[in-house]
Amino acid sequence: MFARKVAARLKPNSLREFTNLIECEILPWLRKQKGFLDLIILAAPDGTEIATVSFWDHKENEEAYNSSGYPQVLTALGALLDGTPYVKTFYVVSSTFPRVTLSWPPKSDDPLPETGAAHPGYRSYETRPLDL
Repeated sequence: MFARKVAARLKPNSLREFTNLIECEILPWLRKQKGFLDLIILAAPDGTEIATVSFWDHKENEEAYNSSGYPQVLTALGALLDGTPYVKTFYVVSSTFPRVTLSWPPKSDDPLPETGAAHPGYRSYETRPLDL
């Protein structure tokens, strides 16, 4: 599983409009994208900064969204953003969510593969709740 973090500054007093646009237009569209799993929206207490974390099943699907869907999302949100968002992709290596497929990170000298090809050292597995 992969997580895609997008952080941005919002124009003053636009948090409510940003949230409505995400929930009413962008999220329903995202749910139709291949490999999309979930989205978390975070906001600073003063509403001037946001971060979104989207979760994707495979790197290839996140990359497809990045090249085709993300530019459309930026256009839709453009009037609310104060500057260019910062985007970074992460391997999900640990989670408390049930039934999450984890990706082991590469060796410290081996960066995230840009091609989306599976790294030979990665293992994915499904977590299971403990019977306590």
